[in-house]
Amino acid sequence: MARVGGIKETGGSSANSLEIDDLAKFAVDHHNSKENTLLKFQRVVKTREQVVAGTKYFITLEATDGGVKKIYEAKVWVKPWLNFKEVLEFKYIGDASA
Repeated sequence: MARVGGIKETGGSSANSLEIDDLAKFAVDHHNSKENTLLKFQRVVKTREQVVAGTKYFITLEATDGGVKKIYEAKVWVKPWLNFKEVLEFKYIGDASA
């Protein structure tokens, strides 16, 4: 059971990895529409989560920008019982290593 307020690492082979991929794609799409960019989601690199009023996911992801692979971090807040999800932050971390 997750501790309320504590941030914990989640494994890459997590049973809800499809959910995490969907949240990462949601964050990229949100960023694209907000910033008028054309990032293309590639893969989730790492995920952490924090139990709050719902769950806040800290998703490190790889996306391509004009064919160049870059790393971003997205913070997505989810309240499944309200069918609610919101991108709190989306930021560039650095270029992906080849």
